[in-house]
Amino acid sequence: MQATIQYIKKELDGLYPETEIRGFIRILFEEICGWSYTEQVLNLNRIIDENRTREFRNAVLRLKNHEPIQYIFGETEFMGLKLKVNPSVLIPRPETEELVRWIIDSVSKKSPRILDVGTGSGCIPLALKSYINDAVVTAIDISEIALETANYNGIKNGLDVNFIRYDILEWEQGHWETFDIIVSNPPYVRDMEKKQMDKNVLEWEPDNALFVSDEDPLIFYRKIVEFAKKYLDNNGLLFFEINEHFGKQMYELMVLKDFTNIELRKDINGKDRMICGQKR
Repeated sequence: MQATIQYIKKELDGLYPETEIRGFIRILFEEICGWSYTEQVLNLNRIIDENRTREFRNAVLRLKNHEPIQYIFGETEFMGLKLKVNPSVLIPRPETEELVRWIIDSVSKKSPRILDVGTGSGCIPLALKSYINDAVVTAIDISEIALETANYNGIKNGLDVNFIRYDILEWEQGHWETFDIIVSNPPYVRDMEKKQMDKNVLEWEPDNALFVSDEDPLIFYRKIVEFAKKYLDNNGLLFFEINEHFGKQMYELMVLKDFTNIELRKDINGKDRMICGQKR
């Protein structure tokens, strides 16, 4: 095992921070050998067989090509759920878990009707359903492949969420019920911000789930706020994950659309990352 660890460190040195490489090592041994962290410590002097050594080399080669480790093994963890992920969906981030916890803490109504807009892997609605058992949860996305992934994750985790294909930019053409909570983590990274992003995001994660034009970066937020103004029940809540640079603009947008009790929250890194407003 020690020889394999040294091989991984040597091959990835300079490509990733040291702390990230340590994380990769833990995940690689967990996925390839099936060892927990405790078992990894106990097996430190164990020899890795040839078949597993080949798997390690293949995974390291893919990491050197900046492929996210979640895509390499096809799954990730979110709020205690094991979720399938692939290049058709974003890899769920810790900041999104913070948003989900905020929603869970805000629910007071029995059997709340919840809508997630732009669901991707289904991480938000599935986590909400797992923590709010009596919730009636619907999720939409424009991508058929993303919805296939989300449906799979729902079945795999035994969670009943209604996944529907729909383009929120054309919501006026649909027939909708009303909701107690609407949540969205829509595309919000401006094209101008691409140069600041890591290769494993730029080259592997889906552009249409990440980026918006520099000219109209709030296009999805504006449409979803308009939708929520019509289809949220009175006193219903609208939650967003946002671009850290647009906290002020998002606050003003929700004020303009007559939402009240608006709260802008920072994430664990101290960045404006989520906002909630209540329909009057």
